[in-house]
This record gives sequence, C-alpha cells and structure tokens, in this order.
Amino acid sequence: MDKRRETGRRGEEAAARYLAAKGYRLLNRNWRCRLGELDIVAEDKGTIVFVEVRTRAAHGRFGTPAESVDIRKQRKLAAVAQVYLAQTGRQHAQVRFDVIACTVRSDGEMDIEHIPGAM
Repeated sequence: MDKRRETGRRGEEAAARYLAAKGYRLLNRNWRCRLGELDIVAEDKGTIVFVEVRTRAAHGRFGTPAESVDIRKQRKLAAVAQVYLAQTGRQHAQVRFDVIACTVRSDGEMDIEHIPGAM
C-alpha cells in the first residue's frame, strides 16, 4: 500500500474511533456506489451523518485537510448520499454532513478536528 493510501486509512480508522467514543453509531464505512464513496456513515441522536475524512501531514503544502473539501467534492458527496438514502430506505431521514480533518504530526501522532455540519 502506498504511503498516501496508508495515511488515509489511518485517518479513517482514527475518525471512526473518535466518533464511536463520542457516542455515534457507525452504520457503514467506505460505502460505494457508481457515483463514488462515503468514508463513514453514522447515526447521531437519530440523524444520519455522512462524514468525509481528510488526512494530511502537518508539514503538507496543500493547505489544511478541511480546505480540501471544495464545492465540487461537496456536490459529489451529496449525490452519493442521496443514493445511500434511497438504497437503505431512509429518504426521509434527517441528515448532516460533517468533515473530520486528521493532521499527522511530525511525531506520527494524529490531531483530529471534527466539523459538524460542515456542508
């Protein structure tokens, strides 16, 4: 597995642990359809939460992880979420889109920033 993919996988693992510790119920991870993928689908007090996880190195030159979720990515996530809701019979559920930004520090530890309702 290449370094970028491994970093992303570590970020998704950390995000899932973080959400579980906060009382979220994890419904799916890496859910795919023809339009794309949802990193994490969880439930928080009856609300379906679609979580986009972004992981970067602290010394990265491409901005913060959260800044990488641009309008194009937001539109794609919304479309994939609609497919998920239709396929799981939850079309009328209350939903929210969150971003979890994971920053890998130089010591290898990870800082997590959770942005509820980011989109």
